[in-house]
Amino acid sequence: MIRFFYNLSPNPMKVALCLEELGLAYEPVPVDTRKGEQFDPAYAGVNPNAKVPAIVDGTTTVFDSNAILLHLAGKAGRFLPEGEAARGEMLSWLMFVATGIGPFSGQCVHFRHFAPKDAGAYALERYIFEANRHWTVLDQRLADRPFVLGDGYSIVDMAAWGWARMVPFVLGEDAFGRLPNVKRLLDTVNARPAAQRAETLKERHAFKAEMDDEARRNMFRFLKPAA
Repeated sequence: MIRFFYNLSPNPMKVALCLEELGLAYEPVPVDTRKGEQFDPAYAGVNPNAKVPAIVDGTTTVFDSNAILLHLAGKAGRFLPEGEAARGEMLSWLMFVATGIGPFSGQCVHFRHFAPKDAGAYALERYIFEANRHWTVLDQRLADRPFVLGDGYSIVDMAAWGWARMVPFVLGEDAFGRLPNVKRLLDTVNARPAAQRAETLKERHAFKAEMDDEARRNMFRFLKPAA
């Protein structure tokens, strides 16, 4: 059985969706990052980068959510396009989510919601601009097709879904008004039974909700505790 190390943030949730779509048996192992459980020495043997998600699949360990999606889809032979050209397109858009959507959305969240007030307006404006730009590229891509790669649902849509759930928190409550095609994709995936099963992970474990000094030290280790 696959051991799945997770919390409820966007990157683990995209893996949860993939596991559910594939019908693979897995054991969810909560890692409460606000409590610092990602720094446990035992977990460092799974992911030396001290992030979630990660999986242990028999003798194979994989960390980074998009690497896990590729591993799982390749193992099952599903949700991957056929043909060299289509595979190139899939890898391009998957990495667009991995290196653009995810990091810029994450930094936008950090500077909008969690950074010290003296962090500076430039950083905030930079990440809001880049997060919005990346989401706009994806929205334009979806303007004339139901899924990112066309007619077929794939791991790219799963990767985008993980972050699309958070768009209002990333860019503001009015963001979907500017991103109607992203919202349509989100609604389409949300309606899938696998997505609804993935969301039930919220009921399995009570993660720490407070963003107190302990959580800030564990989530943003370079920050000093508030005076």
